[in-house]
Amino acid sequence: MSDVLKIFKIGGGIIDDASQLGLFLTELARVPGPKILVHGGGKGASQMLQDLGIEPNMVQGRRITDAATLDIVTMFYAGKTNKQIVALLQQRGINALGLSGADGNVIRATKRPVKDIDYGFVGDLNAESVNSELVVQLLRANVTPVFCAITHDGQGQLLNTNADTIASVLACALTSAYRVELHFCFEKDGVLSDISDNQSVIKNIVPEQYQQLKTAGVIAAGMVPKLDNAFAALAAGVDKVVIENALKINEPVKTVLCRS
Repeated sequence: MSDVLKIFKIGGGIIDDASQLGLFLTELARVPGPKILVHGGGKGASQMLQDLGIEPNMVQGRRITDAATLDIVTMFYAGKTNKQIVALLQQRGINALGLSGADGNVIRATKRPVKDIDYGFVGDLNAESVNSELVVQLLRANVTPVFCAITHDGQGQLLNTNADTIASVLACALTSAYRVELHFCFEKDGVLSDISDNQSVIKNIVPEQYQQLKTAGVIAAGMVPKLDNAFAALAAGVDKVVIENALKINEPVKTVLCRS
């Protein structure tokens, strides 16, 4: 359990910019020890949907995934985007392996039940979703897994699954084999006390302080579900959660979320 496993999640903002993606992957290649990359989808899938006359449907930042949309996002997430990232990591000397949840039965999801909203072919995860044994075997073989946002239900159905959730569930599942750090990487240097001032990074946040920042409206909108997931991961045994700039992952400026 002495090894530290670092799990990095990048979003569409980095994926959509080839230059930024290349810089991030160069920095990732410099990170020592075992690591995993989880990536979102970027704008490519939405653009192709529009080109085909299918209007992307988002509710509260989550994609409604009908059958036609699932076909397109699978092509982009598990195909073009995933394999491009793997190829760029190979170029940088990292032996990466691109995975959807169906590959090796590595992440099995359940289709989200219809309540107020029918999300379509969207997968939800739980603590039993991850095939931890396979992931550990890959890591011990010095392979860097690269996960896209596509999972499966074990019955032949692919499912679109939130990449932040995949990263969090992977982190929690692997705490039995490693000390795990979960890194959410995006365009800012961390969680900011003033959204218009990139120098206002909050260096450390503990749960009580987080509740105060939410109440005061300092942390709001899209950062709330991200940090809710992060503190849930800490409570489940993850050592550390880091919010940082994707281009500065080897620099000290970042927000570290702690249990206490």
